[in-house]
Amino acid sequence: MLKKLKVSYQGIAGAYSHLACYNYFGKDIDAIGCETFEDAMQMVEDKEADYALIPIENKTAGRVDEFYGLIPQMKLQIVGEHYQKIEHHLMGIEGSTIEDMEYVYSHPQGLAQCRDTLKELNIKPIAQFDTAGSAKEVKRLQNRKIGAVASSLASEIYGLKILKSNIQDQKDNFTRFIALSNERDIDISDDKDYITSIIFKVDNRPSSLYKAIGGFAKNRVNILKIESYIPLGKLRDSRFHIDIDGAVNRDSVKESIDILQNSVNKFKILGVYRKNRYI
Repeated sequence: MLKKLKVSYQGIAGAYSHLACYNYFGKDIDAIGCETFEDAMQMVEDKEADYALIPIENKTAGRVDEFYGLIPQMKLQIVGEHYQKIEHHLMGIEGSTIEDMEYVYSHPQGLAQCRDTLKELNIKPIAQFDTAGSAKEVKRLQNRKIGAVASSLASEIYGLKILKSNIQDQKDNFTRFIALSNERDIDISDDKDYITSIIFKVDNRPSSLYKAIGGFAKNRVNILKIESYIPLGKLRDSRFHIDIDGAVNRDSVKESIDILQNSVNKFKILGVYRKNRYI
C-alpha cells in the first residue's frame, strides 16, 4: 500500500491553504495544519512532511511579507506553484437564515474583500484571527445571529450551512502558493514552461541593480516579477527576489543568470519549477 503524501500548511482545518493543498495535490493526502509558515516549512526540513504549501501573494492584498522574511534562512526548494481562487461564502449554523444574521466573523482581509456585500445585507463584520477559525467558533457558539465568512471546505468540516455563495466583491481574486520540498533536481522537458526563482543582494551603489539584471534584457529573457524585501532583523540589508520565464537549461537563461551571479552578492536559486497558469 502506497504511503499518503504529507503536506504541511499554515492554518487550521478548513483554511484556504488547506483547500489549496487538496486542489494542488489531490484529496488523498495527509494535510497537516501548522501555527506558522516557519513551522510548516520546518516539518519538511525535518522530513516529517513531504511538502509545504505556502501563500506568497494575493491579487488584492499583495505579497505575504512573513514568507519574504524567512527566505534568507530557507533550506527548501520551490518545486511548484498553484493559483487558488478565493471564493468566500457566508455560512451559519443549521436552521439559520440571512435574515437572522446580525454579525459575521472572519479574517480582516476576508471581511474587506466582502465589504459591499455585507453592507448590502446589513451584517456587521467582526474581525477574527482567521477564516476557518471563525467558522469553528460559529459552530461552537450555536447562535443564529452570528455567521462566518470562510471557504466551502470550512463549511463541510464544521457542519455549517452556506447561506450565500461567492460573496466576494471582486470575483477573480486569487492567491499564489508555492510548493516547497527538500528535493533539489527536477526533470526539465523542452515542451513545458518553467519558472526559475532567484534571490540576491546587490551592492549599495548607483546602477548596481540595473547592471545585475541587464543580462536578461540582452538575452531577451522575460522577468515575470521582481520584489525587494528586507530580511528579519536586517533593516539596511535590501535584497531582491525575481521570477524569470524559463529553465536554466536554456542558453539564454543560463547566460543571463551567469551575468547576474557575477554582479551580485548572496546569490541563490530558490527553485526551477513548472509554470502553473491561473484559470
